[in-house]
Amino acid sequence: MPKIIYIDHAGTSREVDAKNGTSIMEAAVQNGIPGIDADCGGACACATCHVYVDEAWLGKLPEKDDMEDSMLDFANNVEGNSRLSCQLILSDALDGITVKTPEAQ
Repeated sequence: MPKIIYIDHAGTSREVDAKNGTSIMEAAVQNGIPGIDADCGGACACATCHVYVDEAWLGKLPEKDDMEDSMLDFANNVEGNSRLSCQLILSDALDGITVKTPEAQ
């Protein structure tokens, strides 16, 4: 079971274990992680699951597709490490991944 470390904008860290095949967004919603609204339920139709992926993990993730890139246009304070957590599917290779939630979605 991969572990995800969520850090909110104030620096509070929360660790969650999730099943392989679960998205980082789904794990956040299932565990009441603040800062990930997930309004569209993971359909990549909004940007309310925007996170900043720790730089050390970026190379282990698939590239953003065009739909995710387009939806990030609607997110606040997009950075080079911004991703939609609904598009990040967990596997053993991502055990320990760290993401930060923005101050607002």
